[in-house]
Amino acid sequence: MFTMGFALLAAALSLLLLVVQPALGPVVLVVAVVCIILVVVSRYRIRRWAARWVTGTSFENSRTQYSLASLSQPAALLSGDTVVWYNLPFRDRVLAGGDQLAGRVNKMLPGLDMAQCAGPDGQVLACVSGTWRIHASTVKGEGEKVSILILNDETALRRVELEYKASRPGYMIFSVDGYDDVFSDMLDSESARLLERINRTIEAMIARGTGFLRRVANGRYIAVVEERQLEQFAQQGYDVLDKIRALEPSINLSISIGIGRRAPTLHEAQEMAVQALDMAQGRGGDQAAEMTPDGFTFYGGVSHGVEKRSKVRSRIVAEALVGLIKAADHVVIMGHRMSDLDAIGSAEGMLRICKICDVPAVIAVKREATLASSLINAIEDAGQEGDFIDPRSALSIISKETLCIVVDTYQVGQVECKEILEKCGKIAVIDHHRKGVGYIENAVLVCHEPYASSASELVTELLQYVGTRDDKPTRIEAEGLLAGIMLDTRNFSLHTGVRTFEAAAALRRYGAETERAWALFDVSLPEYNAKASLVAKAQMYKGCAVVLSGELPAEAQVAVPQAANDLLSIEGVQASFVAVQAGSMVKISARSMGQVNVQVIMESMGGGGHQTMAATVLKHTTMEQAHAHLCAAIDAYRAAQKKGSVKA
Repeated sequence: MFTMGFALLAAALSLLLLVVQPALGPVVLVVAVVCIILVVVSRYRIRRWAARWVTGTSFENSRTQYSLASLSQPAALLSGDTVVWYNLPFRDRVLAGGDQLAGRVNKMLPGLDMAQCAGPDGQVLACVSGTWRIHASTVKGEGEKVSILILNDETALRRVELEYKASRPGYMIFSVDGYDDVFSDMLDSESARLLERINRTIEAMIARGTGFLRRVANGRYIAVVEERQLEQFAQQGYDVLDKIRALEPSINLSISIGIGRRAPTLHEAQEMAVQALDMAQGRGGDQAAEMTPDGFTFYGGVSHGVEKRSKVRSRIVAEALVGLIKAADHVVIMGHRMSDLDAIGSAEGMLRICKICDVPAVIAVKREATLASSLINAIEDAGQEGDFIDPRSALSIISKETLCIVVDTYQVGQVECKEILEKCGKIAVIDHHRKGVGYIENAVLVCHEPYASSASELVTELLQYVGTRDDKPTRIEAEGLLAGIMLDTRNFSLHTGVRTFEAAAALRRYGAETERAWALFDVSLPEYNAKASLVAKAQMYKGCAVVLSGELPAEAQVAVPQAANDLLSIEGVQASFVAVQAGSMVKISARSMGQVNVQVIMESMGGGGHQTMAATVLKHTTMEQAHAHLCAAIDAYRAAQKKGSVKA
């Protein structure tokens, strides 16, 4: 304050002298320069003297010498944001032995936040001199506020913390997809050579770090590795998937990997790895699934699911399902929102199983929001009006003894009515979609087969193991199941296996006629015009047909998936995406011929589905934003696809 007052006084006298004697201007200028130099030098000397006085170097045995100056931690005093004093540890450890008095604190400690430093935990700040936890206390005076900084050195502690986190154990489980089917037809010498190559590939992967690998069963391995190594695997996209796939291109060879990371204990990491492996296999295999306390992350998944030829599981599931049905007082069956022919067809098949068990059951469906009105009307015309009920009305018949059977979806957020799911005492799930985040966790029975073409195929298999030879679905029920299979396989052209045609043959024996089943796909003229309009708007983007549309009438919603299907018949189209505005939301329906995994693309946008059929809903999004998001997702998928093909 003294130097500032002296400077103001000198400036006033100089101005007065210039007014009285203008001729003395040069002299006044020289005097002003000298005054400025004196002010700067005086300011520096006064602050340096104050610093020496406070630290006690000039005044032995002073009171202050035994307070802040004697602290072993670095400490500094601030006037505003200017450093006016610091002790010797601050100079030696923070300033590397130099002096920077009267300097700005943010230059000495870049990134310093005084508000955070004043909090109970202080601020952890990394700088050239190390990592410090800084605490601050500020006192507001008449002029500038005065603050004190106390620095605690946490460099060594942070180094130990980083090493601890990097060395935490993670658990990995490797499983060869469809092991029995892959090796059953091989000669012993051929299978031995291929297994040896698989062993060497996985061993080479684990040998990059300090982990260990053990084979625990045919085609199954476990490994315990450090977190730092798992991070490297993740950055490389678990390229072992591509290496295994390339070992024998002539067969459908792939592995699934479940990884448990960042768990508090090794036992919990093992449990997380088991769940992750179940998730990877539930999504069709040939991929790695990481499970952390924050959720799942997926890698790979570019090949088709492996079809399992054994029907033992179907028989076991059918027996368990019958037991659950007979133990229930009522059964409520429901599919996903905007139910389609596969959802209603498979639900009607499950209703037939309940009738065989002589247990009252209904199908909960919103008649105003379904894509399967033709099938519902046909069933009611056949005299089965009591098969369907509005979800709100179904709530009144539900008790703790009621069984809820969910078909054609596994996600909580996709079911027809969440309240039914929450109110029923037991839940069973029948689904074929590849597994993802948000699945129903508390189900007592899960029949989840991602290799299956449709939920109708799974239900048709279960029907064959329920009741006696005379217990069979009606003709219209069989045609509904057949229509569900036809929908999801595009008339048996995609995602079909031996069991798909076996299920269709069984339905034909039950009396289903393909002509009548095909008639369930008939659309009205407004629906057909809406579909044609959507197809006409298609634009190509990296081998994908993309359609952007405004809102459609409620009666024309069925045109969206139909347009996506029709676009696949255009030459050069590997996948199709139809985006339609719906209020503040944008709904996207995706289809492919198998060359593009639309499930992966839709999952990156918050949706899901199957490899050849998926969808998503973007909330509070404009069409322009949705288009940009979709193109970015396609770009990311194409880049990952290209990277995978190069590695393979």
